[in-house]
Amino acid sequence: MTFAQALYATEVAFILYFIAINCAYVLLDLFALAAMKRHLDQHTLDQFPQSYSGLEPPISVLVPAHDEEVTITASVRSILQLEYLEYEVIVINDGSRDATLQVLIDEFRMVPFPQAYRQQLACGPIRGIYRSTKFENLRLIDKENGGKSDALNAGINAARFPLFCAVDADSILQRDSLRRIVDPFLEDPQTIASGGTVRIANGCRVEGGFLTEIGLPGKLLPAFQIVEYLRGFLFGRLGWTSLNAVMVISGAFGVFRRQAVIEAGGYRNECMGEDMELVVRLHRLHRESGRPYRISFVPDPICWTEAPESLEVLKNQRVRWQRGLSESLALNRELLFHRRGGVVGWVAMPFMVLFEWISPIVEFTGYVFMLAGFALGLVAFEVLALFFMVALGFGMLLSVSALLLEEMSFHIYPKPRQLLALLAVAVLENFGYRQLVTFYRLIGMWRWATGSKSSWGTMTRAGSWNGRP
Repeated sequence: MTFAQALYATEVAFILYFIAINCAYVLLDLFALAAMKRHLDQHTLDQFPQSYSGLEPPISVLVPAHDEEVTITASVRSILQLEYLEYEVIVINDGSRDATLQVLIDEFRMVPFPQAYRQQLACGPIRGIYRSTKFENLRLIDKENGGKSDALNAGINAARFPLFCAVDADSILQRDSLRRIVDPFLEDPQTIASGGTVRIANGCRVEGGFLTEIGLPGKLLPAFQIVEYLRGFLFGRLGWTSLNAVMVISGAFGVFRRQAVIEAGGYRNECMGEDMELVVRLHRLHRESGRPYRISFVPDPICWTEAPESLEVLKNQRVRWQRGLSESLALNRELLFHRRGGVVGWVAMPFMVLFEWISPIVEFTGYVFMLAGFALGLVAFEVLALFFMVALGFGMLLSVSALLLEEMSFHIYPKPRQLLALLAVAVLENFGYRQLVTFYRLIGMWRWATGSKSSWGTMTRAGSWNGRP
């Protein structure tokens, strides 16, 4: 093969990859559209006042917290005001270095509570257990720092109910979220996990644990993430639901059958992406054993969370996510093309490998190759234009279509100026932001491949949405 032939083959390969990845996401959007239509048709009466059926299973809500003094009070108050028949709230203080523990004790009048603690999952030493004198369903576990997975395992050990809901300490739940996210467990008794939608709280207003105003952030960086969450987290996961192939339930908001998680060994402490790894492991174990199960995503239970407002915090987050993705796929690689793998092993896993795992390498290399080749006179302008038309044009199509699906289904942002702003963001994010995120993900892959020491980094909370009474 001559140099010219190799150059041409490389150009074609990059363009075809970008076409393939974007067409795959367009197809996923079509699945999401069909699933959304079915969901809305089945829940047309949800707009009317709801009453408890008496069939809702009790739930333990677990809130792992590490250095969350800025947002923890609002988060716990929002959980305590959920519209649900029977649930308990367990906050796990994972060795916070700030005033998280004292804030909780003072705000909710916590006192030491001599609870019997059965350790079914391994976790770090427990320093104390507290119970609120204001809210009888609120408890606090104070433990030595061991990471989020370790804190969740400690919470699972202390939980009293058959289902548990994992919620990030910087998040706010809408009052009907718990009732809605438990629907799959009522509709199908074989359900072992269910996830809800995570949305960006930056620019919103929360007072006393209530979301009082939905708004847009004043900074461009979190605004980009609103569209990104719609595209990837809402409609991406919804597309896999009808195939029973949801691979990720966000650690910010998900419900699991407690016994299924205990049998699977709980959360892995060594994983950066503990949420995805657990879900993929549950798929693998149930597929390998031939046990019937279902893992669902429900679009309308909403959890509002704070998005990074600085590039450093965004970098830490995306490096951690990509490293977690790599760990999840590697630790459960037996599922790939397993004879009992079904849609998960034969479609979802290959999709994740080709279009999520290796995409940072291919995409970043593609941009560098095309731009450098054009600068050196090796790549024709027509080829460069075609490459960017595919890379950016499809990207804008996916972002705008996700925004339109959101408007057609939930209409969360009702003001015309908000929609216009998001439409502009859906276009602008393709010019710099997505490429920057690709670079951060590439760093995450490199750190995983080289075995660099795992670190969550400093996740600074702005808390600008948290209005205090």
